[in-house]
Amino acid sequence: MEIKVLGTGCAISNSLERFLNKAICDLALDAKITKVEDIVEIFKYNFMSLPALVIDNEVVGNGKMSFDEVKDLLIDNNKKFVGTELYLS
Repeated sequence: MEIKVLGTGCAISNSLERFLNKAICDLALDAKITKVEDIVEIFKYNFMSLPALVIDNEVVGNGKMSFDEVKDLLIDNNKKFVGTELYLS
């Protein structure tokens, strides 16, 4: 899973990155996180607000998100690409 955090380095984008790292660890996902802060690169994506969360080149969320929202987006997108249920212990 290829994950990108689009943002300018503000507190909210830093928080999103922390939530992603924790959720990936909790879910034991094989994922790579890239932080995109270059405004020219950011505007190559279709988003409504920053920060934006991109999973496998698709914007799946933007703006301020809670940890639970981030975790749910990872679960949903993992199911979509793997085609299996993700069971949590």
